[in-house]
Amino acid sequence: MRIAIFIFDGITALDAIGPYEILGRLPGAQVTFCALEAGVCRTDTGALGLVADKGIDDVEAADLLIIPGGPRAGGVASDPRLQAWVRRVHATTRWTCSVCTGALILAAAGLLDGQPATTHWYRFDALAALGAVPVRERVVVSGRIITAAGVSAGIDMALQLAAILGGEALAQALQLSIEYDPAPPFDAGSPDKAPPEILASVKAFYAERDKGRS
Repeated sequence: MRIAIFIFDGITALDAIGPYEILGRLPGAQVTFCALEAGVCRTDTGALGLVADKGIDDVEAADLLIIPGGPRAGGVASDPRLQAWVRRVHATTRWTCSVCTGALILAAAGLLDGQPATTHWYRFDALAALGAVPVRERVVVSGRIITAAGVSAGIDMALQLAAILGGEALAQALQLSIEYDPAPPFDAGSPDKAPPEILASVKAFYAERDKGRS
């Protein structure tokens, strides 16, 4: 089971590491972290470095392709070389998956044209602009493409994928092995549930962050 996880400077760490903790435990899993070029990629906070052992030119095929997101995913998605690589590897996969704004990378590569997909709630408009049909679900399966909503949804996506590949018993065993038993202290994990003032403050934070990158 060849698993390729693409990383880049500005990635949100849990987008990649959440699915890795599940999928890396699949029987026979061979995980490769890859980037545009081999080396260290800094996460969105700059405090953590993730190592890509291979550049994308060294990864021609995979059974599972995982595309995480991050604040810079929209810019990364515009790279023609990356778009061509995503299309090329997707042609070889059993499943191609994204987490959070990683969906923008799939969409920019043309894989989500007219297809239902999800991403972080704040980036639905950007996803639609790239030709996808945004769906407000935590995990969306369309053909052999699976997209997960924001950040933590990647864990749910990976468990669902583990069940598809190895059965529910295996997925449940993997869930137990990482003790994934969420009991958040607040019920504010989606824009539909968060108090209006919290939603407004988070939107303002994202808007200011985006302005700083423009």
